[in-house]
Amino acid sequence: MNPPHDHTPPHPSALDSGTWQLADDLPAVRRVGYGSMRLPGPLDGPGTDRERALRVLRRAVELGVNHFDTAAFYFSTTRSANELINAALAPYADDLVIVTKVGPGRDTWGRWQWASPEQLRGQVEENLRQLGRDHLDVVNFRVQGQESTQSLADHFGALAELREAGLVRHLGVSNVRPHHLAEARAIAPVVCVQNLYGTGASAQEQEFVQECGEAGIAYVPFFSISGARREAGAGEPGQAVREIAEAHGATPAQVKLAWTLQQGPHVLAIPGTTDPAHLEENVAAGSLRLSEAELERLGTPVA
Repeated sequence: MNPPHDHTPPHPSALDSGTWQLADDLPAVRRVGYGSMRLPGPLDGPGTDRERALRVLRRAVELGVNHFDTAAFYFSTTRSANELINAALAPYADDLVIVTKVGPGRDTWGRWQWASPEQLRGQVEENLRQLGRDHLDVVNFRVQGQESTQSLADHFGALAELREAGLVRHLGVSNVRPHHLAEARAIAPVVCVQNLYGTGASAQEQEFVQECGEAGIAYVPFFSISGARREAGAGEPGQAVREIAEAHGATPAQVKLAWTLQQGPHVLAIPGTTDPAHLEENVAAGSLRLSEAELERLGTPVA
């Protein structure tokens, strides 16, 4: 008698999402990564269960994730995203790429502060210390306001000096418009742009995504599932998302991630979660392929 067939689906792999080379001297990253913003828990809450957080990070690596996004200002009263990453993943594998960001900071009461150019070295060194590294793979400079017309030259120039000093390998920008990117690129090479982006994005942002691809710059959306609701969560998915999800036997979140990844080979996803099951769902979205008709229905003209 033959043994019964095992109908358990195989574990997803981030390899299914494809890869992107941020820079020649960095390992290629899988296009489904992991964002650590939610990892510590809310500032005014009890904090994430430490062992659960460590398990999620290690499980991400087991599933093939090698692109981790973090920041020193991702912390709660009891947890720090950087410290959790250090505890879970150090000594770091050679193919791991950790991307952090500077510019904003928070005091112990959670009040936001914005660094002067002279303070950016301290922020970089804080990330180095928390992560237990002697250099940072990529540092994004986050602009205080996306529609700001204020020059970022002094801040980005300070980071370029840290790059020359070897503390930082590569630079990116976050929460920016095309004029910010152009100004930054005139100072030093830019390997990635990190912006709010997802289904329902404006035509202006869609054009910016395309421009980044033409320049060979990775475009890394944050809140690609929750969209404009940001930390509040994804909310109720629209009818189109629900129906497409049902057709594929997928979740609405997976459909949104798949849509994000199909906007170009240079588009990388960094969904975050503290739930191992959600982590596997996010990684599995890298193998979900939407049809041209489905992409159009979700609001994207097919090139």
